[in-house]
Amino acid sequence: MNYRTLGRTGLKVAPLCLGTLTFGWQADEATSFAILDAYVEAGGNFVDTANVYAGGRAEEVIGRWLKERGNRDSIVLATKVGVKVGDGPNDFGGSRRHILAALEGSLRRLGVDHIDLYQTHYYDYDTPVEETLHALDDAVRAGKVRYIGASNHRAWELMQALWAADVQGTVRYDCLQPHYNLIHREEFERELRRVCLTYGLGVIPFFPLASGFLTGKYRRDALPESPRATGVQRRYYNEASWRALDALLDVASEVGASPAATAIAWLMHQPAVTAPIVGARTVEQIRDSLAAVDVHLSSEQLARLDAASPWNDVVTRPPNHPPRRG
Repeated sequence: MNYRTLGRTGLKVAPLCLGTLTFGWQADEATSFAILDAYVEAGGNFVDTANVYAGGRAEEVIGRWLKERGNRDSIVLATKVGVKVGDGPNDFGGSRRHILAALEGSLRRLGVDHIDLYQTHYYDYDTPVEETLHALDDAVRAGKVRYIGASNHRAWELMQALWAADVQGTVRYDCLQPHYNLIHREEFERELRRVCLTYGLGVIPFFPLASGFLTGKYRRDALPESPRATGVQRRYYNEASWRALDALLDVASEVGASPAATAIAWLMHQPAVTAPIVGARTVEQIRDSLAAVDVHLSSEQLARLDAASPWNDVVTRPPNHPPRRG
């Protein structure tokens, strides 16, 4: 794999990040270990999780794998904080109390003394962003966190955090984890992409396969056997999505790759994107996703996918002003 730098930092990460939402839930421990092994054997070094995945079991599974394999120093380990983890009023959000307590819990479950990328899962409207940043700054200064990032933030929320960090002299977000794929584009492309390009944030999109819709297993007249099928039907069974899928199937056939690998490859070609997050329930699924690093799309093929997918007007509309430099 050709490693990429995470935004403006010097941190080198694989061009695909392994997501672990399924660990301890849809993938048992043995399967999770096998998925992690397959990812690392292919050259991967970037693993993303969260303190709430499977009620904390995903972090525990990763921790036991790191201990058994003895490879902590070669893994860029990312986790998240902010989603409700208990019944108390302080068991969620971006307060100092919750962040520092959640950090200790993640360190314990992962069995490590530091986290490489610590991300706020959502923007917390009940907590001043200055408080959140100061807590994260303290975690970095204590050596328990190396870099910080944000997930599920709107453009104005991200800008507010970047401005507050600049004014206060704290650490700032160097990474964004947005929802972004071939048929879910406007949320990132309308404003967030320009923010990330201008201020040097790495971008690690989740749901690159639109919950499985872009794997090609869905058909207009039928639903596959999948726990996500009804949700996929509700969100993506529309003509705009089918048009994008048809174009994806055509391009995948031309390049001799699976639809999944081709959809991920499209995302890897997008401006600002550092490493799409690919999850899996089986070793076969992660190997299919990893094949994306060897898929080469021509400018003509990329243009066809852009034209067929929703929100292509956002891609072609030029910005009103170029980003300011210096």
